[in-house]
Amino acid sequence: MSMLRAIAFAAMLALVAPDGHADPVEIDVTRVPLIDATPDKTEADKLKFRGGLHLVSREPRFGGFSALGLSADGTRMVSISDAAQSLSATLTYDEKGDLSGLSNPDLSPLADLDGTPIRGKHFADAEAMSPGVEGEIIVAFERDHRLWRYDPGTTVPRVLKPPAELMGMPGNDGIEALTLLHDGRLLAISEGDPDEPVHVAWVSSRDGWDVLTYVSDKGFRPTGAATLPDGDVIVLERYYTPRQGVRIKIKRIAAADIAPGAQIGGMLIASLAPPMNIDNFEGIEAVRSRDGKTMIYVISDDNFNRNEQRTLLLMFELTKG
Repeated sequence: MSMLRAIAFAAMLALVAPDGHADPVEIDVTRVPLIDATPDKTEADKLKFRGGLHLVSREPRFGGFSALGLSADGTRMVSISDAAQSLSATLTYDEKGDLSGLSNPDLSPLADLDGTPIRGKHFADAEAMSPGVEGEIIVAFERDHRLWRYDPGTTVPRVLKPPAELMGMPGNDGIEALTLLHDGRLLAISEGDPDEPVHVAWVSSRDGWDVLTYVSDKGFRPTGAATLPDGDVIVLERYYTPRQGVRIKIKRIAAADIAPGAQIGGMLIASLAPPMNIDNFEGIEAVRSRDGKTMIYVISDDNFNRNEQRTLLLMFELTKG
């Protein structure tokens, strides 16, 4: 999968330039611990905290990041927002290998079918992305539910036939999680209703899409998915109420369990909650480090509400299977 990841990441970088160039953006980067009051604490269930960044920019287009992709070596990232913007940057690490900074960031719009930037919230609400088997990048949009395919070497997308059930879903309940499985299939999971723990999901096939279901914990909604180096899938779940604030869970699904008609839910890897430095995490990615460890990255969607929410990029090491 490493060669596929390299090709796909090159395609992710191409997403940023409908007019042939990317726009540099100034970002203030502050390192954050897992818990402010106890900065030496790094354990979070089966995860070990390996660095966190708080990202702030005066650029009005910055924020709302809902999906995340990384190069195979973890040195470059791309994140897309629910305003159809793509953030690309180089990640830096300290002497321990912990995430320590970000450099050379640029921010540019995703291209529409005519090659111009996508405009309007109804059409620009990108919520998930994944590489495809030919190195393309597939982006899932809500509100105007659709899947677009961005091929390597071009910024103009092509329309990909979506699951039939997607068209009848409410505008904000579409595909939130999308990942390429090691066997070449795509797994897509809808956000669904927070009062309903069962979410419609799909796995691709030669004939289109087959339905399965994803079961979340009560009050939690799936917001992102990634495929681990060993082929299993991790799913990001988010819970929010005004009184309790945000809670996050990361679940692991065995690759063998992902099949048409199946009901999948996964095993808990970690629960993240205050006083941890967390926010509305919606993007997740996993890569294997040079020393063979599995690293998991998450990025938060601040909903362009900079006074109340933050853009956080955190890295964890998966310490237990």
